[in-house]
Amino acid sequence: MKTNYTYTFVILSVLLTVCFFINLSVGSVYIPLKSIFNSLFGTIENSTWEVIVTDYRLPKAITAILVGSGLGISGLLMQTLFRNPLAGPFVLGISSGASLGVALVILGSGLFGSLLATALISKWSIVIASSLGSFLVLLAVLAVSSKVRDTMAILIIGLMFGSITAAVVSVLSYFSSAEQLQQYIFWGFGSLSNLSWAELTLFFGIYLLGIILSIASIKGLNGLLLGDHYAKSLGLNLKQSRLVLILATSLIAGTITAFAGPIAFIGLAIPHLTRQIFKTSNHKILLPAVFLFGALVMLVCDSIAQLPGSDYTLPINAITALVGAPVVIWLLVRQRKMMF
Repeated sequence: MKTNYTYTFVILSVLLTVCFFINLSVGSVYIPLKSIFNSLFGTIENSTWEVIVTDYRLPKAITAILVGSGLGISGLLMQTLFRNPLAGPFVLGISSGASLGVALVILGSGLFGSLLATALISKWSIVIASSLGSFLVLLAVLAVSSKVRDTMAILIIGLMFGSITAAVVSVLSYFSSAEQLQQYIFWGFGSLSNLSWAELTLFFGIYLLGIILSIASIKGLNGLLLGDHYAKSLGLNLKQSRLVLILATSLIAGTITAFAGPIAFIGLAIPHLTRQIFKTSNHKILLPAVFLFGALVMLVCDSIAQLPGSDYTLPINAITALVGAPVVIWLLVRQRKMMF
C-alpha cells in the first residue's frame, strides 16, 4: 500500500473513531464525552446514563458501522461485477425479496385471523420473514446465474425479480388496513436502534461471513475490471467468481435489510465517493477504504437523524437519501467515463 494512501487511511480511521463517540453522546439526552468513556470503561458515574449508553446507543452505533460498511462493500462488489456505476447492493432484487417477506407477515397477517395475526407480527418474525424473502430471491438469482453467461442478463433478471415482488406487495397493500400499512411503512423507513445484543451478535456473524467472502474475491474483482477475456487468461474462473460475489452481496445486503430495513443510497454512493478520494481501482485499497468511509458516513447520518437536543428522531432513510441522491444525480450528469 502506498504511503499517500496510508495517510488517508489514518485520517479516515481517526474521523471514524471521533464520529463513533460523538454518535454515542447525541440524542434526546445529551451525555458528555467524559461520561461516555466512564460508562464504557467501568467507572459508574450515572447509572441512568450507563444504561442508555451500553444498552441503547452502543448497539446502535455498532449497527451503524456494520450497515454503512456492509452496504458500501456490497455496492462496490456489484458495480465491479456488472461494470455499471449505477449498480447497487439491491440490484439483484435482495431488498425486494426482503420487502415481500415482511409484507406477507404484516400486510398478509389479517388473512389468518386477529389472534394468529398478533402472534405472527413480532420482532423476530419480521426478521425471519425478511431473511427468507432475501434468501429465496438469492436462490432464484443463483439458479439463473448458473445457466446465464451474460452478466448484464443477470442484472436485468434481478430487476425483473424486483418488479415481480413489488407488484405482489402492491396487491397486498391494496387489501390491507391503515394500521397494517402504517406498520409496513415504518419498517420501510429503516432503523438502526432496534437491535439487542443477542440480535446484533447474530447480525455480525452473518455479516462477517459475507465480508470474508468479499476479501477472498479481491483478486477476482481486479481481474473482472480488465474484462472477461483477460480475466480468463489470468486463470480466473468467471462462473465461480460471479457466484461468490453474488453470494457475498446477498449475505451482507440481505442481513442488513432483515435487521435494519431497506436503507437506500449508501451502497450506491459510497463506492463512488471513495474512488474520488483514493483515485484507484485496486480493490486491495478500495475494499478497506469503502469499509471505513461507509461506516463513517452512516455514523454521521445517524447522528443527524437523532436531532440532538430534540425528542424526535428522523427516519434514517430520509437522511441517507439526502446524502446519496445528489451523488446519483452527479453520476448521471457527469460526462467523463467512470474508473472501470
